Amino acid sequence: MQFYYGNQMPLRVLDEAEFWKHQEEEHTVVIRELVKDLEQEYVEALKEWEKAFAQTHQQVVRYIETVNRSQGQVSQTLFQNILQLTSFCLQQSEQFINFCRSLIDESKPISTNSTAKVVLNHIIVESEYFIGIAQTILYQQM
Repeated sequence: MQFYYGNQMPLRVLDEAEFWKHQEEEHTVVIRELVKDLEQEYVEALKEWEKAFAQTHQQVVRYIETVNRSQGQVSQTLFQNILQLTSFCLQQSEQFINFCRSLIDESKPISTNSTAKVVLNHIIVESEYFIGIAQTILYQQM
């Protein structure tokens, strides 16, 4: 991702968040489908994560629509709100990574399923990638 987009930068930030929140939402389904005998507490937690990612994704889409309607005239307040949303998305991804690591460490069906461990580690790497993008965007604004 290029980080200089002039007045298009808010849209670029939101595009990244929109893509990655949708990915993380799908990842919750992948884990549930891959590990059919996953403990019920983790199944329920993954369903809650799925809902949370869907809500965040919807919020990002609303901001994309707002920026599009602003015709390139993004106010400082809107820009700050986008940065706050980006920060929230980053923190949400960090928490999801911690949850995925706890699945690897604590779930018996995952501990005996090498494919599930590989997939979870891949999911973690993808969320870490988004965190790197979000951090770069946020640190450039400080």
